[in-house]
Parts: sequence; structure tokens; C-alpha cells
Amino acid sequence: MDASNPTHRNAPAGARRLRAVSADMPVELTVVLRPSRPLDLKARARLPLLPAHYQATYGTSVNTLAAVLRYAAAFGLKASADGHPHHVRITGRMGDALRAFPAEDIGVWQKDDRQFVARTGRLFLPRHLYADIVAVLGFDRRPVARPYARAAQARATAAWKPADLAEHYGFPVGLTGAGQTIGIIELGGGYDPAQIASYFAASKVARTGGLVAVPVGAASNAPDGDPGGPDGEVQLDIEVAGSVAPAADLAVYFGGADTAGFLGVIAAAVNDATHKPSVISISWGSPESGYAIQDLNAFDQTFAQAAMLGITVCVASGDAGSSDGEQGLHVDFPASSPHVLACGGTRLPRTGAEVAWGGRGDGASGGGYSRHFARPSWQAGNARPTRGVPDVAADADPATGYVISVDGERQVIGGTSAAAPLWAGLIALGNQSAGRRAGLVNPALYADPVVCNDITSGTNGAYKAAVGWDPVTGLGSPKGEAVVAALSPSRAAKP
Repeated sequence: MDASNPTHRNAPAGARRLRAVSADMPVELTVVLRPSRPLDLKARARLPLLPAHYQATYGTSVNTLAAVLRYAAAFGLKASADGHPHHVRITGRMGDALRAFPAEDIGVWQKDDRQFVARTGRLFLPRHLYADIVAVLGFDRRPVARPYARAAQARATAAWKPADLAEHYGFPVGLTGAGQTIGIIELGGGYDPAQIASYFAASKVARTGGLVAVPVGAASNAPDGDPGGPDGEVQLDIEVAGSVAPAADLAVYFGGADTAGFLGVIAAAVNDATHKPSVISISWGSPESGYAIQDLNAFDQTFAQAAMLGITVCVASGDAGSSDGEQGLHVDFPASSPHVLACGGTRLPRTGAEVAWGGRGDGASGGGYSRHFARPSWQAGNARPTRGVPDVAADADPATGYVISVDGERQVIGGTSAAAPLWAGLIALGNQSAGRRAGLVNPALYADPVVCNDITSGTNGAYKAAVGWDPVTGLGSPKGEAVVAALSPSRAAKP
């Protein structure tokens, strides 16, 4: 990140530039625009907006949209609204797009056996639209997100079936997630519906909720038959969320792993008028430092919109501890957005204390402090000026992981990938109980931290678990019934 210029992008790490891009190369851009007025989450803490009301109140102004469309047309580009109240889709030739939005450099790069287009340096925006544009995405096609499912290195004798884990955490008996839809974001891999049904039957989970794949852009439900690949992430997410909320519908959104594709699939879920998810689970991410500031702001705006619509977004905090796999201290994104529930990891043996996941050489709970986002007003216990990660936690150590099936093979998988859909399932139960969408649940949880099991032992590298909130396990693992009670309308806390 370059705080002096929000559009600046670094060269892809570990890659080499092969050549310049052709002016005739097709390009598709997403121009992210500001709302017509600042999003006011405090006003929506108790009563989420309907999409039509959101559009009428906060949608980007007609004049701004018209100005962007005219600007694109002046350069021979095609532009149209894409179903999102703040996005404009622009298509055309690379040469024309670069005349409209000049970049310091765009080239074809190679990393390992993969080639991709990447933008480095600054992007120059038109002066008369500068104040209205949050980000221009699509020039850079490098993959920015990776899955966080982590298979056990050896046979895990302390592994849990997801339903048993829900019972251990005290998820309310009698709530099933009926009437709720959990949106699951995936950036690769896929699932076979028959195999998923077989898993639930073998696990004695009486699933009554539906399961549907929702392709976004060129992506699709495309299982490759490799249990060690992205299929493991996809099927872990489905099987965990579907086990703990058996009557909730599951809508699995497939998108691209580059910045535009990742934001596009999240925006598609948030604005899906057909399936209308009330909770979204994301188990993909990468270090916050690998994004341009404009990217972080564009994603965060979409998460804020989700909160306004009453949609709770649960995000894995990463599996590489306090460094997030980089040199120094880093947090993962999108977990560092202040408008999501960042889910860290614990180690939960069958007997003995639950501790922070880390220190055993097979991963650790992602956590630390954002380099970009300020500390939210509700984040009690964080004494630093920037957003702390995670907010909450759940079992994630592969040694005490989740018994699932991937492409028909029994697997034990852990990672904060599993914590996110577990929490998403719990929020769906809370929505069913409350008879309304919870939206941003963080204020309610921080206002009543005893709804979580405080984890006070263990480390993720630079940080140690401690009494109260900490940058390893957040507030702790869920006390299911207490979390559901905290989300009732009578106890709603303001952001």
C-alpha cells in the first residue's frame, strides 16, 4: 500500500515482467463510485434497509452515473450499470481504456507457470470525476486471494463433526436456520450436489435447506476432483454451514480470484435479489499490504452496504499467524474491514482447555492490527488506533479439525476457513430466532463479551491470547445460545 496515492500498486511479488500489453487486448473494468450520501450505519442498527430504499437513499446519483457513461463513450468504450448501486461496467480495447484512465505501467507478467496482466505504479483519474470515484478495477488481473482450508498433516484423532462442534459450543437446540440464506463466496473449485447430499446423509444431518451454485462473470461451479485443491475449500464451507444450520438455504457464489473478480462476486451476493442472503461467509483472502488503498476502500464500501441491508459478513482471519505469511507483522484482508466479523482460530481438544491456534508448526490464527482502517468505535479492548483482527474465533487447528468429505474422500480440515462458515451458521440461527437480519453484529458482541468463551492461552507468533479481546482469538469462541440472545432486537447495540 502507498498512503500517498490510493491507486498505487506494487509489482507482483516473485513475478517477472514479460512484455507490454497489446492495445487491442479486450479489457473489462469496474468503476466503483461513491454513494450519494455517507452511509449511516447507526441509523440502521435496529432496522435494516430494503434494497429499493437503499438505492433511493444512498445509490450513486443519476448525474454522476451519466457523467461516467459519457466519459467512457468519449473514448470508444461501452459502459453500463451492472446491477450494483455504485458500480459501472466498462468494456472495450485496452488502448482506449488506457487513454481514459492512464496508468504508469501495465504489462504481462509471469509467476511460476501462470501468466497474467498486472498494473504497477499509479492510475490517473479524470479531474472532473475524481471526487466521485472510489476505485477503477480490472486492469490488474493478478490473483489476490487464496483459500484458507488446511488439511491435517496426520490422522486427527480429536477431530469433530461440524454438528458435534455446534453442540459443544451450545448452539441453540430447535433453531435450524429456517427462512435464512447463507451466501458462500468461492474463487475456484466446486462441488457435486450428489456428493454433498451423501455427506449430510452419512453425517445424519437432516438437511432441508436448498443448495444452489451462482456463477458470476466467467466463473462457475467447476470441481477438479483434487481433494487438496480449491474443492476442499468449497466443500468445507458448504458442509460446515449446512450442518450447523440445516434448514438454511446455501447459495454458493463463484467468482474470479483477482481484485475485480473478488469484489464482483461479493457485490453480486450482496445485491442478489433472487436468493437474498442474510449472512455471507468468506474463507479467502491475502495480506492487506498486497492491495492498493483504492481496493481496500472499494471492498469496505461494499461491506458497509451489506451492513445497511442487514447482511452479516463473516470472514476468515488467515492461517499464517501474526505475519500472514509475509515479512513483519501483517493482517489479512478482507478480514481487516471494520464492516465484517473477522473469525480467528483456536485449538479445541476433546478434553482439556481450548487455546489459541498456533505454535505447533501447522499454521496459526491470523491476527494483528490494520495498517489502513481506523479502530471502530465499538472495538472495546483494543488500545491501538487501528482496527484489530480478529473479532471472534472458533476451532481451526487441523489437529482438532472438522470431519468432512471432499470429492467423496473423508478429510479432516481446519483453518480459519472453517471458523467463518461456523459463525455464519450461528448468525443464521440468530436471525431465525430474532425474526430479522442482524447486519453488523460486532457492536452487540463487543458490548456483551461474555457471550464468547474468552481464550487466554496460546500465541499466533507476535501476539499472545489474554483476558478480554486480543489480536489472536478476538473475544473468543462462541457460546451459541448467548450469541443468539445478544442478537435479539431488544439488545441491539449501535455501531
